[in-house]
Amino acid sequence: MTIKAINPANGQQVQSYEALEKEQITAAIEQAHATYKSWRKTTFKERAELMKKAAAVLRKHKQRYAELATKEMGKPLQQSISEVEKCAWVCEYYAEKAADFLSDELVETDASKSYIAYRPIGVVLAVMPWNFPYWQVFRFAAPALMAGNVGLLKHASNVPGCAEAIEEIFREAGFPKGAFTNLLIDTSNVEMVIEHPHVKAATLTGSERAGSAVASQAGKNIKKTVLELGGSDAYLILDDADIEQAAEVCAKSRLLNSGQSCIGAKRFIVMDSVYDAFLKAFKSRMAHAKMGDPMEEGTDVGPLARKDLRDDLHQQVTESIEKGADCILGGKIPELDGAYYPPTILTNIKPGMPAYGEELFGPVASVFKVSSEEEAIRIANDSEFGLGSAVFTNDLERGERIASEELEAGSSFVNSLVKSDPRLPFGGINISGYGRELSYYGIREFTNIKTIWIK
Repeated sequence: MTIKAINPANGQQVQSYEALEKEQITAAIEQAHATYKSWRKTTFKERAELMKKAAAVLRKHKQRYAELATKEMGKPLQQSISEVEKCAWVCEYYAEKAADFLSDELVETDASKSYIAYRPIGVVLAVMPWNFPYWQVFRFAAPALMAGNVGLLKHASNVPGCAEAIEEIFREAGFPKGAFTNLLIDTSNVEMVIEHPHVKAATLTGSERAGSAVASQAGKNIKKTVLELGGSDAYLILDDADIEQAAEVCAKSRLLNSGQSCIGAKRFIVMDSVYDAFLKAFKSRMAHAKMGDPMEEGTDVGPLARKDLRDDLHQQVTESIEKGADCILGGKIPELDGAYYPPTILTNIKPGMPAYGEELFGPVASVFKVSSEEEAIRIANDSEFGLGSAVFTNDLERGERIASEELEAGSSFVNSLVKSDPRLPFGGINISGYGRELSYYGIREFTNIKTIWIK
């Protein structure tokens, strides 16, 4: 089977790769397990030295890696460069922090000595998406490898070059063969990998359907999973918000990665006293965003990653309009080569519309008008998702109360767009998934939290 990378900006083939045969897949798993036996015995200092080298490789070749991501999935080039730089940051973060995060914890009991130890578990499979083709992988790989595990990557089929590049980065940094392996495989072979006795756990970032499939396969084999799935993040703009600042942040979050971000703002819930002012400022920023060639400097919105994804998004917009939503910006497929979709704003959103309950994975904003703080919170929480959320207000105590106590999500930000940070745990609730990545929570997810008791 041939895996092809197609440039979504022009429909031209970037590169093609031959998928692994089953015998090759098995051999790669066996190699990973063999490497784990020695890798788990290395010191944190030894692992950290290699992880810092990986960060250096990322920075040294960031332009090349960024251009590859832009060609394969359409992200504006400057955003691709920023993504590569963020990957270097997470490598350095865990190189510095892993030993402390996984240090033994003494606990007073009736034993002479008792403590909690964090030990690696072995080979971990990562099933990763295309929208942040480097970051999604490195935020798993850096803590997993620093914990003494080894990784297998099944990346999205439209970014095979990025997947190959990630293995190259670890190899150039000096990691042993099998510490991190890219599996160029079809989705149909994922279950085979999960079922292999040497594979101890799996993590997936992607759609709810993909997450359910991997979790079911892993559960059948009694193996742990961590899932980061879709999101329909609600941003609340309260009556005392700084409207210009809120509009700026909201537009940036909605258009980041051409709208293809699980934690991108998708639903904007605005109190009626500031609704008109916010909508005017927000529409202006959305309308002035430059859509075009993602390789060109100054492009804000590139193509979506594939034409079928663009067409699915347009169908959601069309159906919402047919059910009574108003389209005040965009909403039409442009006459351009490539999978482009314009910044779009829908208002008058009601339950039953795709724009109300579904994730719109592209530069489409759903704007709601509400009459009270209570109504804003109710609509924000009226969702199957639960990844991120944000509140905009000049009353920081009010904002913190709503973020901390009222909004049902894995992350709630005040006066800022939602973003992942190596220092903070990241993940969702409800159908947005379970488990956490990043911070000390993330590195402990794939460890044996082991009790040691001595008398």
